[in-house]
Amino acid sequence: MLDQLEAVDARFQEVEAQLQDPAIVSDPKRLRELTRLRAELEPVVKAWSEQRTRLKQLEEAEQILADKSLETDLREMAELEIPDLKAAISEGEAELKRLLVPKDPKDARNVILEVRAGTGGEEAALFAAELFRMYVRFAERRGFRVSVLDQSEADMGGLKEVIAEIEGDGAYSVFRFESGVHRVQRVPKTETQGRIHTSAATVAVMPEAEEVDIQIHEKDLRIDTFCSGGKGGQSVNTTYSAVRLTHLPTNTVVQCQDERSQIKNMAKAMTVLRSRLLEKAQAEADAESSALRKSQVGSGDRSEKIRTYNFPQSRVTDHRINVTIHQLDAFMQGQIEPILEPLRAAYEAERLQQLEA
Repeated sequence: MLDQLEAVDARFQEVEAQLQDPAIVSDPKRLRELTRLRAELEPVVKAWSEQRTRLKQLEEAEQILADKSLETDLREMAELEIPDLKAAISEGEAELKRLLVPKDPKDARNVILEVRAGTGGEEAALFAAELFRMYVRFAERRGFRVSVLDQSEADMGGLKEVIAEIEGDGAYSVFRFESGVHRVQRVPKTETQGRIHTSAATVAVMPEAEEVDIQIHEKDLRIDTFCSGGKGGQSVNTTYSAVRLTHLPTNTVVQCQDERSQIKNMAKAMTVLRSRLLEKAQAEADAESSALRKSQVGSGDRSEKIRTYNFPQSRVTDHRINVTIHQLDAFMQGQIEPILEPLRAAYEAERLQQLEA
């Protein structure tokens, strides 16, 4: 680990020097890459600096304790400090191991978020709409930008389906744990006898794919244009601006009608299509790995029931890590960190365990 830490420290100093180079500053793309790299390396460098300080303090305290010529009070103080320093060093070592776990290169990407009503009819559609609002509020609190690409509304104001792009540095690292089946238990508005019903919605979170990730050939596409529906004004509903793409080899269908420009809708639809094809390819690759099949966190399996929202008890339970909180109202307002942070910790611990195996 020492070699890794020294290598990271050396790389950080190199990046710092490059960021002072006028040629780099005048190159926006290179400047952005180096700034992101610096942000990734800095936590490791800072933690390693603090750990070196603690190690030096422990060495000095042990020297004072061993020096019989020093005053008794000074040696007693050193003796009291040593256990705390050893505990802090142990915690610091665990933190450094966690920080040295290789980052998933997809973590920095934007996200394609898809929320669909599952079993439960209109109640499932209402819950899907509430889930989506929860994610929008959470994204806005994190400084991310949310753009709805396509949506289909239900009769009672819910959502049959909504597809959105979430833009922001590290968006995928934050949303990656939300893929799966979300179950809700509550008394629906349509229930006259007060009985609790169980409904569900599915969530898919995909890292936004780039052209270099997935190559799509023109001959493999069928492109249809149509008038945009829903709220958008007269020009939206009368112009053939909406785009539907069908990827013939996989029969994957994507449509986008968010923009008034057909060209912009085409670009966004292609982004969603690439992301779906990338997810499909990744899922096929993951299925070949027994370690990933056994993984409880981050599998992204949409068929897996990952969370239950119990409204009568104001309870949210994440079944992957067996964590329950009784703050449902705040959770539905986008304050999902009490579940998100334990999920992230479990994921990182699992990755560290796999690397050490």
